[in-house]
Amino acid sequence: MDQNNRTNMFTNVQTAKELPLSERVAEQINQLIREGSIEPGDKIPNEFELAERLNVGRGTIREAVKLLVARNILEIRRGKGTYVKEKIGLSEDPLGFAYVADKIVLANELFELRMQVEPWIAGLAAERITEEEKPQLKELCDIVEETIRRGEDHYEADSRFHHFIASCTHNSVINEINPIVTHGINLFTKLRVPELLEATIRTHREIADAILAGDKAGASAAMVRHLKNNKSTIEYAGEQARK
Repeated sequence: MDQNNRTNMFTNVQTAKELPLSERVAEQINQLIREGSIEPGDKIPNEFELAERLNVGRGTIREAVKLLVARNILEIRRGKGTYVKEKIGLSEDPLGFAYVADKIVLANELFELRMQVEPWIAGLAAERITEEEKPQLKELCDIVEETIRRGEDHYEADSRFHHFIASCTHNSVINEINPIVTHGINLFTKLRVPELLEATIRTHREIADAILAGDKAGASAAMVRHLKNNKSTIEYAGEQARK
C-alpha cells in the first residue's frame, strides 16, 4: 500500500475525549495495525502528514510514536522513518537475561527449561511439518554444519534451525516463546570445543532426520541427546570460568 493511501486511513481524533490526545493518536495507529491496514514492516506516514491528517500538533504525534515505540509496536530507523515492528509487542530480551551477571547459572537454568520443552516441540514438529517445509529444514541443518566446518560462530545458523523447528509445529504461541527458551544457544556457540561441535553437527542431523521422517519419538529423543550435549558445553564453560 502506498504512503498516500496509508495517510488517508487516519481520521480526525480531536472529537474523542476519553484519553489524552497522544494516547488517542497512538490507539488509532495501533488499531490500524490490529486490523491489518498497516502491516509489520510497513513505514507509517511522517509526523507532518500525520499531524495534518489528525489535526493535532507535531509534538502530539511525537508523543504518540514514543508510546508505541515503548510498547514495541513501532521502531524508529534513523534517517529512514518510523516502521511497524516485525515482531509486534515483543522485546528483544523480555525477561532481562542481559542483566543476569552469572551466565553459567543462567545457562543451567535455561537448560532445565529446554529439557522439558524442546523435546516436545521436536516431536510436535515431526507430526505437523509440511512437505513444503521439509527442504528448508534440511537446508538449515546443512548451514549449521557448514558454518561450524568453516570455523565460524554458528549462533545465527543454530538459532534459525531451532526457531524453524518451532515454526513447523504451526502453533503460534510456541513460535513466539521459543526464542526465549533457546536464549542460551549464544553461550554454547562461543565455545570452540571440537568434540562438542562434532556432537552438535551429529545431533542436529539426528533431529532433522527424525522430523523429516515424521518420527515423533525419534525427534524427541534426538533433541534430548542434543540438549545433553549442550549440558556438556555448560559444564566445560563452568570449568573454564573457574580457572
